[in-house]
Amino acid sequence: MRLLFSFCLLYVSHGGVVKAAEVLRPRGVPLSKASFYDPTRDFHCLDGSGAIPFTYVNDDYCDCRDGSDEPGTSACPNGFFSCPNPGHIPLSIPSSRVNDGICDCCDASDEYASDANCVDTCRELGRAAREEAAKQRQEKMKGFELRKSMIEEGRKRKKEAEVKIEELKTKREEAEKIKSEKEEIKKIAEEPEKQALEQYNAIEAEKKAQKEAEQKAKDEAEAREAFTHLDNDGDGLLTVAELQSRQTFDTNRDGEVSEEEAKFYLKLEESMDLDSFITSGWQMVRPVYKYDRRMFVPPTQEPPSDGLEPPPIELEEDAEAPGDEDTELEHLDPELDPEISRYINSRANWDLMSDEDEEEEEEEEEEGLEDDFDANGDAEDTQNEEEEPKYDEETQKLVDTANAARAEYDEADREVRDLVRELRSLEETQEKDYGPEEEFRILEGNCFEYSDREYIYRLCPFDKAIQKPKAGHGETRLGQWGEWSGPETDRYSRMMYSNGQACWNGPTRSADVRLTCGTETRLMSVTEPNRCEYLFVMSTPAVCSKPEDASGDEGFEHSHSEL
Repeated sequence: MRLLFSFCLLYVSHGGVVKAAEVLRPRGVPLSKASFYDPTRDFHCLDGSGAIPFTYVNDDYCDCRDGSDEPGTSACPNGFFSCPNPGHIPLSIPSSRVNDGICDCCDASDEYASDANCVDTCRELGRAAREEAAKQRQEKMKGFELRKSMIEEGRKRKKEAEVKIEELKTKREEAEKIKSEKEEIKKIAEEPEKQALEQYNAIEAEKKAQKEAEQKAKDEAEAREAFTHLDNDGDGLLTVAELQSRQTFDTNRDGEVSEEEAKFYLKLEESMDLDSFITSGWQMVRPVYKYDRRMFVPPTQEPPSDGLEPPPIELEEDAEAPGDEDTELEHLDPELDPEISRYINSRANWDLMSDEDEEEEEEEEEEGLEDDFDANGDAEDTQNEEEEPKYDEETQKLVDTANAARAEYDEADREVRDLVRELRSLEETQEKDYGPEEEFRILEGNCFEYSDREYIYRLCPFDKAIQKPKAGHGETRLGQWGEWSGPETDRYSRMMYSNGQACWNGPTRSADVRLTCGTETRLMSVTEPNRCEYLFVMSTPAVCSKPEDASGDEGFEHSHSEL
């Protein structure tokens, strides 16, 4: 059996005197487990699976199931070898790496029986590690100081918000009082206005009804006149034959009024009496009838000077010249059957073609008139409106008074709503969790960006996370602020943004923000580890804790004890 023991000097302070104690332990055993390896008694496997003579420890044969009897050899595949690494950080490696020709321990203790020719580099590595640790400690201290500033500013803003909320509540109460007063004034002003308008509207309604009655009587008179004119035999019935005798109703202009064309104007009936003609027939007949009536030219009238004549129209013996009657189509019904519209258009074509030159002259004159209208029309319309008030003077005064009262009430109401909106926004802000000491509060209202090859990512703390393509437009919402999602022991180390835009045929997007200590708040990276799930890494002083003293730096405590 080989003698595979290592020696360690443990420096302890006792009564102000530093003494050295020799610790004997098998090779590969960490100092923390040295007490289990007592050469004066049998060795008990650390998993409790059995006991063996101590001489079997490190004999290059695996006796314990957990490999604890061979810490300094590669006999057990599941064992571990502890590198003392004096001057640097101790290291634990799998036993399979012992004497494999590769230097894993900086003190070369793992290659004690190989030809690897390893060199002890622990002191150099330890010095570099301590320098890096000191540098990181300085950065953490700087971040911690910045965090204290963020806490101070966060608490200040919280206090300012509390004061602002109280001010807004006071202003809201005053504004609501003014609003109530304006509402009462408005009600008082609207009552006489309401009475005056009811009286005015009643008069206007009566005038409108009278005008409608007059128009109805006029339309009925026209219908009776037309019926008498079209009823050739005067028997009180307008028949298909009578309409066929009038070229007026030749819709397709083939020179003959067919039975189908005549029935069209008689509502598909063989005949129509005067009452039916007045109520429904005249509406169908009037457009073409009045149009053709204004085309009639009295026998004594000279042809137009341009030599153009309208198509021949056969006048009935009892046909009356239009004279001075109104021949404009001001009463045409826009909802008439399309067939009538096509008919009127076909009848008007000859007039448009024959008067082409005349229309060109008229268009030139109209252009000049339009220019004048463009320059003065709007002003004249406004002037006319001002000169012709809608109401009488007394009613107008009541309306103006009520309008002024309504405007003042609306302004007071708008002031109340603005104050309520601002107050609600501040109260919602106060309800948010900005960390145990308000250290994250100053991040709200700021946005931070990170760019990769294709996208620009933007994170707005306590608001949203978005993604924008560098080539193209638009943006994709990756999530809205949700909650702190760190582990129970470090809850404020992660932020979750959820309910983003849905992926095609997939879940809604979300963003997990991991926070690390840094001297500035910035996005360090953005990845998509899972489909539609994004991982943001952000550094910020807000998570920097106070660093430990150098004597307590993790990783060097054991090296000090094993020097």
